Amino acid sequence: MTQTLIGRRAAVALTAGTLATPAIFRHARAASRTIKLGFISPRTGPIAAFGEADDFVISALNKQLAEGIDIKGTRYPVQIIQRDSQSSANRAAEVAGQLIRSDKVDLLLASSTSDTTNPVSDQAEVNGVPCITTDTPWEAWFFGRKGDPKVGFDWTYHFFWGEADAAAAFTGMWDSVPTNKRVGVLWSNDPDGVALGDKEHGLAGFYKKAGYEVVDLGMFPVMGGDFTAQISDLKKAGVDIVNGVFIPPDFATFWTQAAQQGFKPKVATILKALLFPSAVEALGDRGAGLSSEVWWSPDHPFKSSLTGQTSAQYAGAWTAASKKEWTQPLGFKHALIEVAVDVLKRCADINSPEAIRDAIKATQMDTLVGKVGWKGGPVPNVCTTPLVGGQWAPGKSFKYDLLVANNKSAPIIPVAKPFEIIKYG
Repeated sequence: MTQTLIGRRAAVALTAGTLATPAIFRHARAASRTIKLGFISPRTGPIAAFGEADDFVISALNKQLAEGIDIKGTRYPVQIIQRDSQSSANRAAEVAGQLIRSDKVDLLLASSTSDTTNPVSDQAEVNGVPCITTDTPWEAWFFGRKGDPKVGFDWTYHFFWGEADAAAAFTGMWDSVPTNKRVGVLWSNDPDGVALGDKEHGLAGFYKKAGYEVVDLGMFPVMGGDFTAQISDLKKAGVDIVNGVFIPPDFATFWTQAAQQGFKPKVATILKALLFPSAVEALGDRGAGLSSEVWWSPDHPFKSSLTGQTSAQYAGAWTAASKKEWTQPLGFKHALIEVAVDVLKRCADINSPEAIRDAIKATQMDTLVGKVGWKGGPVPNVCTTPLVGGQWAPGKSFKYDLLVANNKSAPIIPVAKPFEIIKYG
């Protein structure tokens, strides 16, 4: 009887010890576990230029974060898991799902057009995973996902500029040169083009309010390969200004065919396609004078919260490492990680997705691209960043330089050159 009781007590003690030990181990693992960030952008495909600087940005930040980050007195290692959207919305959704379900990431990050940011955000929203995105006009991200300004989203947050900022930057440039104030617009049939080309809420409405006559040619198929009809219509309409959304290969086709048909607008301000030195260099001698939005440049008066580098220093580091000219996504890719690290450091409970989400919501910080904070945005879950207008000119160290030509929408960013009409050879 006594032996049986002792045996039972021993068994209970052993069982208790067996159960208690994993609890101790669980606590130890939780304190030293790796924090995982999923990072999705297009590395291949038609919009691969947006991901050109990814390796540089992530490599530098991996070194910066090599010792981990301190969260409430505990230092956690950080792993940034990169995935290529392949310039495909379906692929972006697929890899986002993998990062959520297989890699168990704590925070999803995505950038570079709504073909990437929207499907990634949708996956995060459905699965209850905190998510931060950038590098998509905010209307395309918010309304493209059927967002309701009265409600917003639960898990997904975005920082970038919007249509009003773009319109102010563009009309600021156009107002400074003599034109007939007639602008022809064309929109790529993708989420960015659909949002910015919306007849009621898109850019055309802002242009009309600014006193411009708009000739709207509607949507064109992405990678359709033929703009003959649109160019003919633009010539017939006598427009002095061409504007719209293109991916780089489509604008190269359009601009080549425009030359073939003798179409020479005074101004060509193109969103998306003219952001990158490589895309403009591909146009040969017909790149000078083209204009675009400028969301980040070496002249932007901001610095990194992680490295202390100014915009000029960061752009210079990229050029020294790659032997290439700076590119706009550089600043925003870096800022995306800046914001993520700041959020994690402030998180009340790193093991709680809700706590990470609440830390995102409370963000107020200075980054390499300016202030980021989601209090008082134009709609819930959205924070806007500065935007100015820029023009490509013959370069000093490279074939072309993108120079800030109008700062009407963000006077804090200095102008580098006056805006000019295109000079054809």
